[in-house]
Formats: sequence, C-alpha cells, structure tokens
Amino acid sequence: MESTHEPAEPVAKGTFATAKQSFGDLFRWRQRREVLNADGEVHTEWAVPVPLKNPISLMAQLSAKDWVFFIVGFTAWTADAFDFHSLSIQQVKLAHFYGRTKTDISTAITLTLLLRSVGAAIFGFAGDKWGRKWPMVVNMVVLGLLQIATLYCPTYGAFLGVRALFGLFMGGVYGNAIAMALENSPVDARGLMSGILQQGYSFGYVLAACANLGVGGSDESWKKVFWAGAGLSIGVGIIRAFFPESQQFIEARKAGKQGNIASRFWAETWQMLRQEWRLCIYCIILMTWFNFYSHTSQDNYTTFMVTQKQLNNSGASRASIIMKAGACVGGTIIGYTSQWFGRRRTIVVAAIVSACLIPAWILPTEERSLSATGFFMQFFVQGAWGVIPIHLNELSPPAFRSSFPGITYQIGNMISSPSAQIVNAIAESHLIRAPNGKMVEAYGPTMGIATAIIATGIAVWTALGPEKRGRHFERSMPAGMNIGHELEAKQLDLEAGDIEAKRVESAQHLEQDKRTVE
Repeated sequence: MESTHEPAEPVAKGTFATAKQSFGDLFRWRQRREVLNADGEVHTEWAVPVPLKNPISLMAQLSAKDWVFFIVGFTAWTADAFDFHSLSIQQVKLAHFYGRTKTDISTAITLTLLLRSVGAAIFGFAGDKWGRKWPMVVNMVVLGLLQIATLYCPTYGAFLGVRALFGLFMGGVYGNAIAMALENSPVDARGLMSGILQQGYSFGYVLAACANLGVGGSDESWKKVFWAGAGLSIGVGIIRAFFPESQQFIEARKAGKQGNIASRFWAETWQMLRQEWRLCIYCIILMTWFNFYSHTSQDNYTTFMVTQKQLNNSGASRASIIMKAGACVGGTIIGYTSQWFGRRRTIVVAAIVSACLIPAWILPTEERSLSATGFFMQFFVQGAWGVIPIHLNELSPPAFRSSFPGITYQIGNMISSPSAQIVNAIAESHLIRAPNGKMVEAYGPTMGIATAIIATGIAVWTALGPEKRGRHFERSMPAGMNIGHELEAKQLDLEAGDIEAKRVESAQHLEQDKRTVE
C-alpha cells in the first residue's frame, strides 16, 4: 500500500459502526491506514494499492531460508488435506466395508472436524509460546500414526474413536503451518504466497484422488490410500525436525524480556481476548461460512458422481482430480490478485461468481462436462479461500499469528463439521431420476441449494468486516512479552508501515527520475 498523505476519517470503533464503515470502504479504491507522525501521534490516512508486480519477481524476493519455511508449511498443509480427504473421497468404499450407510461413515468426518478446534487451541498456543517447530513435528508424526491405526479398526465404533483422535491432532497443523510459511514473506508478495499456500489443501485432495484412482474400486482398496497418507505425514514431521525454528520467532524472543513466564503469556492472552472479542467472533463466523463453503462443495462430490451421475470409481476420481486442479489454479491466481484488488473485494466477487456457476456445476451428465464445470466451480471457491491465509494473518493480533488463525479457522470447522453428514442425510432421504432412468439419491440439488446459500452468506459477511491489507507485524514480540509495552508494540507496527510506505515512494521517485533521464 502507498500512502496518499490525504487525511481520512479514523477507523470506526464498535460493531455497527465498523460494519457500516467497512461496507462503504468496499466500494472505495483507497484504504484507511493508521500511521505514526514525527510527534508520535497516530492518525489515519488514505492509502492506495501499488500495481501488481511480476509474480516471478515477487517470488524472487524470498530468500532461500524463506523458501524452506514456506515449502515445509505448504507440505504440512498438503499432508493434512491428504489425510482428511483419504476418508471423504472413499465414503462409498468404507460404507461397503463396514456395512453402514454413507451418512454413518460421514459421522467420522463430523467428529474429525469437531475435535480440530481443540487441537488448534492446544498447538496454536504452543506455537506462539514455544515456537513453530516442535508442535508441528508432534502434530505430523501423530497424525501419521493415527492414520495407520485407522487401518486396524475392527469395528465401526473403533473407527469413529480413532478418527475423533485424528481430528484433535489435525487441528494444530493449520495455524503453525501458515504462520511459519507467511510470517517472513515480503509484504507485497503475501497475496501471491497466500494463494499458493492455501492450495496445499487442494493439492492434498488431488493427491488423495490420484491415490484413489490408482488403487481401484474394491472395498479393501481404501487401506492403501491411508498407508500413503501415513507415510506422507510422518515424513513431513521428520523433515521438519531437521530444520531450525522460525528465525522471526527467535529474533522476536531475543528482543523481548527474558523474564517471560507462563503467567504473563496467559495474562496477555486474556488481555487480547478482552480487547479483540469482536474481531474473534467476526473471524469465527467468517471461517464457519468458509468451511461450509468448501466441505459442502467438495466432500461429497465424488459420491455425487458415483451415485447420481452413475460414473465408475475411475471416472469419478478423474473428474475429482480435474476439479481440484481448478482449485489449485484459482487459489493461486485469485490470491495473487487480492494484493492489488483488495482482500475483501476479491472474496466477495469470487463467491458471487461461484454462486452463478452452480447450475452448470450440477446439471451435466457426462464425465467431461462434470470435469470442466467442476474445474471452474472450484477455481472460484478455492480462489476465495486463497485470500484467507494472509487475510487472517493480517487481521490477527500480532503476537498471536499462530494461535489466532488456527483457532478461528478450526472453531469455524467445528461449527460446520456436520456439513458432509447433512448433505448425505438430505440426499439419501430424497430420490431423483438418474440419466439411465434409475432412482438415485439427490446429491446434486442438495449441494447446489446449500452452496448458493453459503456463497451469498460469505459475500455479505465479508463485505461487513474489516481489512488490514499490507499491515506490518514483522517486528512484534511473541505473546507474553508485550505486557506493559502495548504502546511500544503499536509503534513498532505503525513505524514499520511508515518505513515501507517511504520505501515504496522512494522507489517510485527513482523510477520516475530514470524515465526522465531516458
């Protein structure tokens, strides 16, 4: 963001005042920005986005160490998604294996999502207090072991129990992964890197679908996919153990007071909750909408193609792979665009376009058509999601960039946890006629109506919320080290923004002088 040095109204305080101001700002190209003047006073100015830079040049701004942290975070998020979707895309196989309905099997998805919020709190706070490294190592190794344990569940009840534990450890991955991957990313590269990072989730789905295609459609073949997921998770955990702690976390801890103790950590946590409770509630509801958005549009899509569209396992798997390839492309491109177009504006447009695509998404009957429309549907669904990692990171209280995104994301997951189960229950209780004349479960209409409602909810809720695009939080100290230094922490954040604005302005003047000379 580049400051215009033109005064703006202060950032609104209070729920309704913030919503009113945020909705109005959605239609302004400029963005409000708090800056620190020479007298140490905070005032609000208008800032405008700088033009998008070549993505190759943006990625070149990351050092080799930054790339290592980003790749490990991306791979952890990919493994997390692979493990989760190993179950969701094989619901039909597991229903046959355990002699249960697809709704019964999707109970395991509900339990996994319910427990993820608990894991997000435990491992998120651990990441903010002790660093990103070892909480992630524990997460990934235990996830792999629980994936193996799933293979040896003799009964449906044991299967549900293991998947509930799986959710507990799965919840800790997201917050630590995105904090580690994005916190050292240069400011103007964050939109692009956020979009790429979020697509680790879609890439995990693609890998799981490829594995499902490779093992065939027999009732026992689901176990091979779970073995692959276990190896991926444990491998990421072992690799992470050989890399150092986040350099930013180390430097921030050194800069803080050495007397940091648990009581100060929790004191600052409660202080943050008292001050930012509105933001916490807003982000939880936002992530509830988003998790309904993704789970409703993707978890039952393979089941939809097998049951309603009467495709075989190979055809449904190929269509799923192409669908999530669209998610990878869309998330990267749209996340990158948000750096210039705005976080909220990008999400709103992507959600509205996805709602308009719903008829083309559920009405085709052939594999090719389903693959094409699925590609474009997920291009915009995950395109909106591609903005979320950096949007949550920028909204987060600076000292809680590991716990805040992870907890709000996973609580949203917990609230939306029955989404796949609800779709299964409604679809199985209503029958429609398939292209071959057979009466089948109504997955298409159920998913279409639900997704239309959810996309509308996302567009409205995002339009009423805050945005802090381009915020600088790199010099903030870890949680527990800011007690008594709130003003200093605020000044660091604002000063960093001023420094960046001056750097951009100086670079533009140099470029203008160069053109004049030429």
